[in-house]
Amino acid sequence: MKKLGVLLIAAIMSVALAACGNQTPQEIVSEELGIDVSDGIEISNEDTHGGFHGDGHTFISLQFDDNSVLGAIKKDAKWKEFPLDAAMQALVYGLNDEESQIGPFLSDGQGNALVPEIQNGYYILIDRYAEKDKATGADILNRGSFNFTVGLYDADNNIMYFCKLDT
Repeated sequence: MKKLGVLLIAAIMSVALAACGNQTPQEIVSEELGIDVSDGIEISNEDTHGGFHGDGHTFISLQFDDNSVLGAIKKDAKWKEFPLDAAMQALVYGLNDEESQIGPFLSDGQGNALVPEIQNGYYILIDRYAEKDKATGADILNRGSFNFTVGLYDADNNIMYFCKLDT
């Protein structure tokens, strides 16, 4: 009888865990960025997280038929209008000067930026590494590891790019 109870609990937990892992890309982006992107059409979806430490990146891009998401972004004070600040430039596309190169940190296996160049748009950086109410932004580049989430919205093409990096 005791063995049956353990098996029943294990089965219930397995179903519950499986249900948690079946979010759509739209649900993931909506939850992480705090805006409704349920009308987005999936363009790409890649998740390289895995292994013992869970390091990797998630990259999702969503296309929208109209600019309704742009309206929601403009109403949210956490989103900033382009151009990117220096920290975001380094994280997303990399920064080069005569002496050094920093980034891009959101890149494929060959070091190419995951997000195409955006001319007009909005962005948000969610620093999951920093403690609440502590400095974020430029100091993010001076760490040994990264845990951040980025949302970039291309206003010219109505495309949302979602990136999550854990190292």
